[in-house]
Amino acid sequence: MTTKRCYYETLEVERSADGSQLKTAFRKLAMQWHPDRNPGDKDSEHKFKEINEAYDVLKDGDKRAAYDRYGHAAFEQGRGPGAGAPGFGGDFASSFSDIFDDLFGMGGGRQRARGGRERGADLRYNMEITLEDAYRGKTAQVSLPTSVICEACSGSGAKTGTKAKACATCGGMGKVRATQGFFTIERICPGCHGRGQVIETPCPSCSGSGRITRERTLSVNIPPGVEDGTRIRLAGEGEAGARGGPAGDLYIFLSLATHELFQRDGADLYCRVPVSMVTAALGGEFDVPTIDGSNGKVKIPAGTQSGTRFRLGAKGMPVLRSKQTGDMYVQVTVETPQKLTKRQRELLAEFEQLSSQETHPEADGFLGRVKDFFGTKGG
Repeated sequence: MTTKRCYYETLEVERSADGSQLKTAFRKLAMQWHPDRNPGDKDSEHKFKEINEAYDVLKDGDKRAAYDRYGHAAFEQGRGPGAGAPGFGGDFASSFSDIFDDLFGMGGGRQRARGGRERGADLRYNMEITLEDAYRGKTAQVSLPTSVICEACSGSGAKTGTKAKACATCGGMGKVRATQGFFTIERICPGCHGRGQVIETPCPSCSGSGRITRERTLSVNIPPGVEDGTRIRLAGEGEAGARGGPAGDLYIFLSLATHELFQRDGADLYCRVPVSMVTAALGGEFDVPTIDGSNGKVKIPAGTQSGTRFRLGAKGMPVLRSKQTGDMYVQVTVETPQKLTKRQRELLAEFEQLSSQETHPEADGFLGRVKDFFGTKGG
């Protein structure tokens, strides 16, 4: 009498393994030992049977509890919920179907409900908005061609006065079973393509699909604070389902147009403002436009350097679905004078003669470091 291996050892998992770990282990081992991958190898066939038997028991909560308590004896002499040989009895097809599609690519595509009702496809619509729209929010109109339920047949696909009939090939199940060796495989029915029904007299308006193409106009609410790449979902506004099935969803993908003044980083806004050399040297103030349509006043102290940033609190973008607001940062760029007159050149030359280390501390400090550097090199 051959002693059975422990089911946990067979699947190479710990006794504490959860359902996900069991399934992952079974997938791996089933792919490795499947007879189709090892033709003519009796050991592989036996190993595959052991693996399936172990998974069939451990994936079922009641069977697993009985096995943990009584071991293999739980399924002998009528004891426990899994009485009888596990693995290839009763529900073998259902225990194996949840992973067979993943292993060998036997899936039937999009799932269909009984009666051929198939969920419609999701749709995508790309929309470009301005930064001002993202700041204030807006209601936009979207026009797009999409599939809608055929009014002539109310989505059934059958001509008025007729009905769809159960598929003779699968008996209305949408699937057929085929036995290959020691196991059973479920496939999508080739007669009805998984719908379970066939239409002998299709609707002339939709040719039996239960839907037609029309252009629809929808209102889309864009909340304040949306960012580039934000996705808005409109449930049930996608493609109509086949033969009365539920509609898919419509996804609006937002992109923000480039703004001529502002650059955005999250909820904060940035802009660059050129100022004259005199204003930067003597100090002053100027007005800058803000995203809310008003003006913000920026005061710059004497001796402001190019690249200095000034913050305007709460003048940025709103945070999506929040009461918070970002800030606005103004970066000044000192503009070097161009196309000078003779008199302007004379004044600048005179200013240069009157300049000292205090006038240009950074330049003098840099020249000092240069001298030290070359002095060290020479030494």
